[in-house]
Amino acid sequence: MNWENIFLKKQSGKEILLGNNAIIRGALESGVQFVSAYPGTPSSEIGDNFSYLSKHFKTDFYFEYSINEKVAMEAAIGASFSNLKCLVAMKHFGLNVASDALLPFVYTGVKGPTVISVSDDPSCHSSGQSEQNTRAFAELAHIPILEPSDSQECKDFVKLGFEISEKFKIPVLIRTTTRVAHQSGIVKLDKFKKSKNKAKFVKNYNQFVTMPPRVLAMHDELLEKIQRIKEYAEKSEINTIENSAKGKIGIITSSVSYLYVMEVLDKLNLKLPVFKIGIFYPLASDKLKQFIKNLDKVLIVEELEPYLERETTIAAKDINPKLKIYGKEILPETRELRPEQVTAAIAWLLKKQYKLKNIEVPKTLKRFPSLCAGCPYWLVFNGIKEAVKQSNLKQEDVVFGGGIGCYMLASFVPHNLQDYLFCMGSSIGIAHGIKKANPKQKLISLVGDSSFFHASMPALANAVHNQSNPLIIIMNNSITAMTGQQPYPGITETGRKEKGKLIKIEEVVKALGVENLRVIDPNNYKEFVKTVKDYLNKNELAVIIARSPCLRIKK
Repeated sequence: MNWENIFLKKQSGKEILLGNNAIIRGALESGVQFVSAYPGTPSSEIGDNFSYLSKHFKTDFYFEYSINEKVAMEAAIGASFSNLKCLVAMKHFGLNVASDALLPFVYTGVKGPTVISVSDDPSCHSSGQSEQNTRAFAELAHIPILEPSDSQECKDFVKLGFEISEKFKIPVLIRTTTRVAHQSGIVKLDKFKKSKNKAKFVKNYNQFVTMPPRVLAMHDELLEKIQRIKEYAEKSEINTIENSAKGKIGIITSSVSYLYVMEVLDKLNLKLPVFKIGIFYPLASDKLKQFIKNLDKVLIVEELEPYLERETTIAAKDINPKLKIYGKEILPETRELRPEQVTAAIAWLLKKQYKLKNIEVPKTLKRFPSLCAGCPYWLVFNGIKEAVKQSNLKQEDVVFGGGIGCYMLASFVPHNLQDYLFCMGSSIGIAHGIKKANPKQKLISLVGDSSFFHASMPALANAVHNQSNPLIIIMNNSITAMTGQQPYPGITETGRKEKGKLIKIEEVVKALGVENLRVIDPNNYKEFVKTVKDYLNKNELAVIIARSPCLRIKK
């Protein structure tokens, strides 16, 4: 790939781009000045490739991998308040972490236009915790949400997001899914727009300080903004009606589901009217009402929760109470939709000979994910088991806490070493609760080094302060390994591939008051096993830092 030409120079023509790369191109065409991210599949390419560009070429933007998504959001808020055009990128669970800063940001509004790219993962291809649907944040935060369906729209919607943000002084969220972020498609390139925004924070207590009673007035102003954006959405070309031939059966859809619908209609040689929704929130409800006004039946094709189905049901009560609405009654509410499911649903609606029972649910994978050959974590997991055995304990006598990272593979065979797994930073917090419930119960909490900086430090401080006593093993492989070897504060390289300040995990652990601390290379296997055994039998909190570099780190 000619990176410089595709992302920084070429101002016309077409290129085949991954959805995530199209988001980058859209941001660059918009003149983005500040980009912050935390790596997480399916969004990782956005940060990785901004990082690559910032290292190898002269660019007009600042990029960083922040310590977590909340800090990435806060950094962008600061840059926006300083009048810069900002992009923040993360996966769906990252939005949970960032929401503490996001919700008041929507209240204050932006100074420099800001777009937040969030990638959902239906079917949990790379996300073990849940099939979270970011659209739920729409009404919670009152934040405009755009849903592209292909690579061209990824680029175009990012540019539109910046325009909406600038026009209405509000952050805008671009919601993709795995199939949108990771599909490749032809993208028409346009000219770059160099931002003229000059960086300076100008004090404005009325906008930037969310204290009562001012914050209540901000809420009123936000709702008024949303109403104006709704009026904008009613006229927007990204909410489109296709195949507007007269008929009594229609389809409402968005995101990648739209591609499935159009593929099926072509396959079945049908021309049904389709309302494609590009702005999910605020919804163009008047346009929706006009679409369903004369229909007898409508099929809602959307992944996960039936948000569009709910809105259509509400709209139909006013405009067409006899309308028969079909959605999750015939399409699943969990996992990604598949074209054959959409085919079956449309055929069933039209009473064509294509039965739902013809669709088989994919069987569970028989091959489990595994650590790389030679990974130091093999020694850690085996050493833990050996230490438990030497302590005259059975594996079922010890609770093993897990978290997000390569070490989550401990939950699979042959290790079977995770009894709970939630989110980044939770391993220590949950361990503390278990030990407070039963201090005598043996427990080993596994924590990744990137996870330690991301969200584990407050939990460790809490456990120390409240005199809990788990054994915590911090797996220090000197990189954010699972999502693609991104940098983090435990190494000297920043997201811009520049020299940064290395923060030693052991110094942080000591500063938080941990007295029982050892740093061990698990290749010193006997010493590692002995230390795990000794610390497991202590009645005090203890930390082992198992330090050995990931084999995939480029030397």
